[in-house]
Amino acid sequence: MSYKESTLNFINQCKRVLHVAKKPDKDEFINVAKITGIGIIIIGVIGFAVTFIAQLLGG
Repeated sequence: MSYKESTLNFINQCKRVLHVAKKPDKDEFINVAKITGIGIIIIGVIGFAVTFIAQLLGG
């Protein structure tokens, strides 16, 4: 496959994705934001706990 063919193939795939994609409604957006926020908080708590335990064990 040549460079031109692969570029055209990529552009066609992008067009297909943009055609299928839709803008989320307000409720869907709020739910995604809540889940993302909860995930960030959980990862932060885990990181804090690991750092705290490492400091306790390290001296």
